[in-house]
Amino acid sequence: MAKQTNETVALPAVIDLDAIDGIRDRLIDALESGPVSVDASGVERVSTNALMLLISAAETARRHHFDFAIEAPSAAMGAAIERLGLTAQFSGMMKQ
Repeated sequence: MAKQTNETVALPAVIDLDAIDGIRDRLIDALESGPVSVDASGVERVSTNALMLLISAAETARRHHFDFAIEAPSAAMGAAIERLGLTAQFSGMMKQ
């Protein structure tokens, strides 16, 4: 078995449709290596599609038996998650 390395993916300040493809590609690459930490500290605005992408990435990590964590989520990201009713989906992966 290949050595698992913990990859960190930093999210940009604005995660909209223009940014989502690049984030998806970075997450796919990171999930091929092992556990993934997502740095969400600088997020100022996040689209619903981006939140769905993060849920999907967490599920992919789970299926591969890798850890997946969202580190230091910004207040804006937390508010978007709450506003969309996704608190339960994100509860296990959010790390302050």
